[in-house]
Amino acid sequence: MNRIPLGLLIALLILPVFPGYVWALASSNIPLDSPVYLYLDKLAGFGLITSDTKGIRPYSKAETARLLLEAEANLVKNEEQIPPLAFEFIKRIRELIPREASLREEPEKAPLVDYTPVTSARLRYVYLDGQPRSYNRDVLDPANQSAFGFIGGNLRPQPPGVVHQSGTEGTPLVENNEGVVYGDGHNLEFRWSMEGYLGRYATVLVEPNALHTDETNRLSLQKGYLKLGSGGIELEVGRDANWFGPGYRGATTLTNNAANFDMVKLSSPEPVDVGWIKEYLGDFKYALIGSRFDATGSGADYRKPWFFGMKLTLKPKPWLEIGANLVRQEGGPGFTGDVSLFDQIFGGADNDHVNSIAGIDLRVRIPWLRNTEIYGEYSGEDSASFWPFVESYVAGIYIPCLTPSGRDDLRFEYYRGSVIHYTDWQFPAGYVYKGMTPGHSQGGAAEEFFIRYSHWFSARNSLALEYFHTERGQEGRLKVNSAGRYDPVNGVMQAVERKDALRAFWSLPFYGDVDLNVNYGWERISNVDLVLGNDRTNQLVTLALTYRY
Repeated sequence: MNRIPLGLLIALLILPVFPGYVWALASSNIPLDSPVYLYLDKLAGFGLITSDTKGIRPYSKAETARLLLEAEANLVKNEEQIPPLAFEFIKRIRELIPREASLREEPEKAPLVDYTPVTSARLRYVYLDGQPRSYNRDVLDPANQSAFGFIGGNLRPQPPGVVHQSGTEGTPLVENNEGVVYGDGHNLEFRWSMEGYLGRYATVLVEPNALHTDETNRLSLQKGYLKLGSGGIELEVGRDANWFGPGYRGATTLTNNAANFDMVKLSSPEPVDVGWIKEYLGDFKYALIGSRFDATGSGADYRKPWFFGMKLTLKPKPWLEIGANLVRQEGGPGFTGDVSLFDQIFGGADNDHVNSIAGIDLRVRIPWLRNTEIYGEYSGEDSASFWPFVESYVAGIYIPCLTPSGRDDLRFEYYRGSVIHYTDWQFPAGYVYKGMTPGHSQGGAAEEFFIRYSHWFSARNSLALEYFHTERGQEGRLKVNSAGRYDPVNGVMQAVERKDALRAFWSLPFYGDVDLNVNYGWERISNVDLVLGNDRTNQLVTLALTYRY
């Protein structure tokens, strides 16, 4: 029996409710690894931006222009109290989005047909001395759990079982790279973007990617999409990156760690401009994504599921952001039997044909503490009917103005993925797309502590130092064979894998609008892939020239 996917049902319901401010100015998106996000974070730290939301990214260029104008307006009011660095950030953002900054307040002046042959570009050389970790291993699921360990009683009254973690790290010391994987040795990558515009109504972006490694040469489409509308409602069709959640290094449901999806996306790039929503809920943004994952497995394990993602954010106060999100794999070949409407919507049953991860997040800005931000994300698997628990977390603190000059900032972020995070018995490959998790780069059944310090000499000249400690195997250890599969007779008990890593980033102007980015990373891993005594050291050197990125 053909069933309407839950995502389509929600889209049909939400379309007439949030008409928003349509066609203010259609624009492309800011790449998720662009320094523009760091600039906006710093401006918020200076108190010049208060209407920003972190839960839905990427930002459109029109939304970035809205935040830029907000910062400029507040700068005029408090010019004498703002450090000089803020002026540099504002100037640089305006240089990077000239079309959107100039047309923001008068979008009707946009030329009927226009184009930019090279919007941005990046030439990156990567030297890697190392190998990625494999996430393929069996893990013991203890079951018999309550929410947060004490709420709701035994919500999973079942015997302990074995679940399977899947995927790969990709490239050591390079996470959230849109599925691009570098090989051991020398790598050269060149990507550039081109844009076309139809007045203020539509934008087209094409971003090819040419990659050379010691083993292969590949030309692919990294991004390519058409966007119609803007303001409170926008339709995007094509291939693009997405991020749900306030985290910097990762999020539990959706990041740009895996390859970009081919998708249909309905969203509000800017806060929804509906009076009653603003009156009762504050600024409101949403994103609905529909896609389809590639086929995995064979025989009884063959799956080619649909993908649906939903994210809502509320900003009831300038200092408070609240979010809710859901991602799910649904249906496709390999299933038999009918599904009840209850199971189709909520999941968690034995024959629901879905794998869902749902959660909430919170971000609090403390104005009297130099606009320090505290944020957290909670998500759970659909492992007990509709109750999304067996918890995974991202939590962090960001101090944008560690010193009065605003030139120093500090971030700490913690991640914990449960033993069943990104697994599902009905989808044997789990929550994996093209071999990598679309969620947190460290995968499930893992824990990580991350710290980053930055110093800004100027808006285009900054130095950042990072340290992170990652562990896998503290929970759910089993006896496994060489393939990572449970083998209680001939297997060997999994060890605890521990990784300590250091990275340094230096960005500085090179020539005109071209910046030079230098990166060195080093890590030491004990018990690689949970094999006792299998130790390794990885090193990475990156040199990149970026044009208006």
